[in-house]
Amino acid sequence: MSGPLFNKIALIGIGLIGGSIALEARKRRLANKIVAATRKAETADLANKLKLVDHCGTDLAAAVEDADLVIVCTPVGACGAATKAIAPKLKPGCIVSDVGSVKQTVIADMLPHIPKGVHFVPAHPVAGTENSGPEAALLDLFQGRWCILTPLPDSDAAAVDKLETFWKALGSMVNRVAPADHDRILAITSHLPHLIAYTIVGTADDLGGHLNSEVLKYSAGGFRDFTRIAASDPTMWRDIFLNNREAVLEVIQRFQEDLFYLQRAIRWGEGDKLFDLFTRTRDIRRALIHLNQA
Repeated sequence: MSGPLFNKIALIGIGLIGGSIALEARKRRLANKIVAATRKAETADLANKLKLVDHCGTDLAAAVEDADLVIVCTPVGACGAATKAIAPKLKPGCIVSDVGSVKQTVIADMLPHIPKGVHFVPAHPVAGTENSGPEAALLDLFQGRWCILTPLPDSDAAAVDKLETFWKALGSMVNRVAPADHDRILAITSHLPHLIAYTIVGTADDLGGHLNSEVLKYSAGGFRDFTRIAASDPTMWRDIFLNNREAVLEVIQRFQEDLFYLQRAIRWGEGDKLFDLFTRTRDIRRALIHLNQA
């Protein structure tokens, strides 16, 4: 790459993902200027103190003025309102994207506010930790992880290609998927595991009673893994479940059926069924390790 991909990048929202994009883009010199905006003054102050961007303010529209790339990094439930706020200041030819874990409702919320001549290319970097806020930003967060682009049928081809180049420059592997397929896939690979984690940790808390301290003291690796996932940002995950409800409800129904199958196998001592399932799932884990996604 001979020079920066963009002159100015504006990030709307500066938490884990927005902050990590800023750190990585600066490290790799992908823009001459990187700014951000967030509605909370204390969040903006922290982002400035951490020097994540050249400047972070609270005026969303002002931040995107003259930007060549704008990435909305808010919780999915706020994407529409954020896009409406920045729309008057988006310049023609600008690329607008997002990082949401749900695509169909985010597209429906954002698209009506995208001005003519501005290129809308939805995206979802499949990366993160249980931490949130500007202080959670990490270098190398996207290294070797997938970023899924979900361009629309009329998305500008050059803009899609340029956003793909950007995410590859951040270290991601990039694939293009239809929005509906994205939402079904993520319901299984991300949304259901988080729902299960929230439920298991909540159940343990409800059942603990006088054993509560012992539950925490003797937590085995499996339970610790669930508590890590269940520590994820409540606002973000509330919005994800509400905005991907159809796909999530469908996969919950399937999961319940599989759980009843296991329940029956345990009740009737059908060890062969348990062994067959556990063997199949171990093979899936090994496949994930082989794909460097573990």
